Amino acid sequence: MLKMDSHIHSEYSPDSNSKIDDILKTAKKENIDIIAISDHNTVDGTSEVLRKTRNTDILAIPSIEVSSSMGHILGFGCEENIPRDLSPQETIDKIHDLGGLAIIPHPYCFYRHGLLHKTDYKDLKIDAIETKNARFIVGYCNNKAKNLSIKENIPALGASDAHYFKFVGDCYSLIDCEKDIDDVLKAIKKNCVEAHGKGTSNIYLSKYLFEKNVLKKFD
Repeated sequence: MLKMDSHIHSEYSPDSNSKIDDILKTAKKENIDIIAISDHNTVDGTSEVLRKTRNTDILAIPSIEVSSSMGHILGFGCEENIPRDLSPQETIDKIHDLGGLAIIPHPYCFYRHGLLHKTDYKDLKIDAIETKNARFIVGYCNNKAKNLSIKENIPALGASDAHYFKFVGDCYSLIDCEKDIDDVLKAIKKNCVEAHGKGTSNIYLSKYLFEKNVLKKFD
């Protein structure tokens, strides 16, 4: 089984300032085998991490977090930008056309653009959902996602959703596959994956947000 963090933000997201090099250092420290830089509406971070992980022990999966008209969708396996503000199913169709998987991050979190908070999953051709997102590890959001995964046999992923490099690996997936992009995508589709991990510390998160906002005043 390999350890994967499929939802990490870098400085290419407007709400993160994490350098790719720092993300990779933390991933190595946390013994993560597979990572995905899933930045908001851009694959610029993906392009950099694919280049920097070439001939290393870490496998990078191309990814993007797309803002559909109703909520966020990960284009997992996509190396090209996807237009924002399309309908959820149009966004999913674009992802599938690019050979990627449509993964729903924090699906029921109403204050973080959780898609299934507003949209019925039965109307969408989704491939997997996050059932453990480190930004809110306990309570309604993750529990409802877990129950849906069990009920409908939808593959369940754990992910850090780290906007600060030190939080990489707080949540993760264990996946039964070879260290190869196509094999990772196939393993998720076959539901050969388990969600694991812990919530990001609210103390450390608050400290990071405070320092980020203070430093921004002096930029």
